[in-house]
Amino acid sequence: MPNKQDMLDLYFMDSRYKLIDIAAFLDRVDRSEGETDFRHDGFLKALEAMLEPGDMPRAQAVLEALSDHSEEPLAKATIQGAFGAVGKE
Repeated sequence: MPNKQDMLDLYFMDSRYKLIDIAAFLDRVDRSEGETDFRHDGFLKALEAMLEPGDMPRAQAVLEALSDHSEEPLAKATIQGAFGAVGKE
């Protein structure tokens, strides 16, 4: 089993790239005109969940933050596909 140093050696540069990409995405949204929507709110909620995951693994905390936890099915689908965040029917 790899130790923490091995994990850093293997995955740090890839994760660094992804973190910079996320920061650039948020900068582009901030510089853009207009209002954000539920996806931006969900994204920020997922980032918070990643930083403070509570008792669950970070990946699970992020997925939970972006997941629809409603139990009642919709009477009729309004789209074919998904939005990737909660807030749109």
